[in-house]
Amino acid sequence: MGSNRNKLLLNLLGQSIISFTIQAASAAVNISWIGIIAQPDDWQDFEAILAPMKLNKPVELIKGGSTRQESVYNGLEVLPPNASQVLIHDGARCLATPSLFDSCADTLGITNGLIAAVPVKDTIKVVDENKIIQSTPSRKHLWAAQTPQGFDVKLLKQCHAEAVSKGWEVTDDAALFEKCGLEVLILQGEETNLKITTPIDLAIAEFILKSRVQT
Repeated sequence: MGSNRNKLLLNLLGQSIISFTIQAASAAVNISWIGIIAQPDDWQDFEAILAPMKLNKPVELIKGGSTRQESVYNGLEVLPPNASQVLIHDGARCLATPSLFDSCADTLGITNGLIAAVPVKDTIKVVDENKIIQSTPSRKHLWAAQTPQGFDVKLLKQCHAEAVSKGWEVTDDAALFEKCGLEVLILQGEETNLKITTPIDLAIAEFILKSRVQT
């Protein structure tokens, strides 16, 4: 992003990026508790964002780790004792709708693991270290992973414990579930559920949000 601060604190239509994410999660009927995993240096900013929102659900700030995997592990450790299912969402995906959160939560009633995803539209090329094409996989088997990702809490904790003991490093919790031999279901995501990564993504997000207000 090229920013000198946490990108989740950057301005998007007069609000922080993270505020849109929090509002969507809070508006979801099936979510009862929200944990925000972040480095303590940013907690004061997050508290300032949360204070005027007057949310009707408890929100807890959780210390992040040095990796995404470690951060999720930290979050799992402070879930409410009665939590049996959890949705894990990237705060930078601030355009996810309450409906998507609810669909993921509902689907956890029939599966132990799922991810929101959309079919890949582009032709994908597999290349070697010299950027020479090695193969062209069929798009009908390719989906672009999004979040939320949802899991049975007990099983996910077991997978994270195994990862710690065996030194596994994965890019997301679905990959960890897969590594443990557990099935992960694909749930149709949202085309507008982009991840804010570059300045152009902010411009796209502004356009999408303005379009939602107009409709």
